[in-house]
Amino acid sequence: MPHPIMYRDDDPGLTELRSIALGFPEAFEKISHGRPVFCAPKMFAIFGGNSKATGAMVAYPHALLVKVDESERRALEQDSRFFYPMYLGPFGWLGLDFAAAQVDWDEVAELVDASFRLTAPARLVRLLDGA
Repeated sequence: MPHPIMYRDDDPGLTELRSIALGFPEAFEKISHGRPVFCAPKMFAIFGGNSKATGAMVAYPHALLVKVDESERRALEQDSRFFYPMYLGPFGWLGLDFAAAQVDWDEVAELVDASFRLTAPARLVRLLDGA
C-alpha cells in the first residue's frame, strides 16, 4: 500500500524550496513516503517531516530536511527552529521548521547547498563549482 500524499503544491515554502533545489546539477524531484524529495541521484533535501524527540510524534508539514556537516550540527541544534527528524536524524539529517519563524531563503539555499555537497557525487559538485 503506497503512502498517502502529505503535501499540497500550494503549501507554504514548497515553491521556493523547489526553485532552490531544482537549480542544482541533475537535480530532480520525486515523491517518497508521501513527500517531495529532491535528489541528484541521492536525496539531498526533503519537504516536511516528523520528530519523536520528546517521545510523542510531532509533525512538521512545512519544513526542510537536509543532511548537515558534523561541524555545523551542534550550532544548528541550539537553534529552536531546527528539529531532529525521525528515521533520518541518526544519519546526520536535521529539519528546519518553516513555521517557527520568518523563513530566510538565503539560509535555506545555503543549507540545501551544503546538503547537496555532502550527498552528490563528486562529478556533480565539480559541475556546481563550474569546474
